[in-house]
Amino acid sequence: MPGICPFFYFVSASKEGNVFLSDQPLSIVTKKAYLLLQDGLLIEGTAIGKTGTTGGEICFNTGMTGYQEIYTDPSYYGQIIVNTTAHIGNYGTMNIEQESERPQISGLVVNEFSDEFSRKASRESLQQYLEKHNIVGISDVDTRMLVRHIRSKGAQNAIISSSLKPEQLKVELAKVPDMNGLELSSVVSTRTAYTEGNPNASVKIAALDVGIKKNILRNLVARDCFVKVFPAKTTFAQMEEWAPHGYFISNGPGDPSVMDYAIKTVRDILDAGKPVFGICLGNQLLALACGISTYKMHHGHRGLNHPVKNLISGLGEMTSQNHGFAVSEKDIEKNPDVEVTHLHLNDQTIMGIRLKSKKAFSVQYHPEASPGPHDSNYLFDEFVNMVKS
Repeated sequence: MPGICPFFYFVSASKEGNVFLSDQPLSIVTKKAYLLLQDGLLIEGTAIGKTGTTGGEICFNTGMTGYQEIYTDPSYYGQIIVNTTAHIGNYGTMNIEQESERPQISGLVVNEFSDEFSRKASRESLQQYLEKHNIVGISDVDTRMLVRHIRSKGAQNAIISSSLKPEQLKVELAKVPDMNGLELSSVVSTRTAYTEGNPNASVKIAALDVGIKKNILRNLVARDCFVKVFPAKTTFAQMEEWAPHGYFISNGPGDPSVMDYAIKTVRDILDAGKPVFGICLGNQLLALACGISTYKMHHGHRGLNHPVKNLISGLGEMTSQNHGFAVSEKDIEKNPDVEVTHLHLNDQTIMGIRLKSKKAFSVQYHPEASPGPHDSNYLFDEFVNMVKS
């Protein structure tokens, strides 16, 4: 994306008017950084990562571990992440824990940041990792205060800067695009098709990459699938030339309602009667292909402890979630062929659907979650069994 990246920054401790000044000890550098939210909240903290300015939609993740998996999830493209965990960076980074080739977040906000790490297997600190990938961040922020603010006021644009003065931030923040109506999947998707797994596997799966995570592919490959990953704007006819046994629609960033190209592809897959499974954005695209609308949530679901009820089995699942859009509860009756299969137990939002007349289902959460929880791994088994049947 040209210009300033859409994301923001934070502060902490003592409060003076609408500005929060950090009174925490500086653990890395003493260079100041500022976080400005669209509603005027200004926070002062300590610069981490790359010196510079970045913008995006600010949101928070409640996961207690797995920060590198969060930062590299393509679904976070164009967003500034607030980690609610108090200590970030203390176990360093490892290439094997990436969900894509590089961090996808626009910026980072944390409470206490560590440039030292204790895990022997790590070879790089989080500070080195952020600098290498040009990620701007801010630490020594009262993240409890900030999260309560976002939960109250809702998701909004923000900007983080360690190079601009506070009075310059408002002008730059105005340049950050609104997430509503923003198409981002084609930005993060692979440019060329590639394969994963054993070519002699019993099942061939065509995966539409609208922001796919690596662990999704690992889960499919582990179930004897040979997967070919296609760019976001690949048509059904082009994927069908590979003669797959089933189709997978991935997670990804941005507003699903403006992804006409992907909605058409999913509709074509359904019209052809092919088995299809979608995760996260894939769930929203399946709904849109069936004439059911989506909407932008107040502040979204992002964390590793979201309770979901499987309405088919009656069992509960602890799930990993990362989405700012959801399937419309009001529209679900527009298509009597669509059945709700999963509900979020906190707010009753739709977490999964299936089609009664076709081999097609999807969930809003992440059954492939790395590092966990793993309650929902069974969905990959259901998909592969559905394809084989």
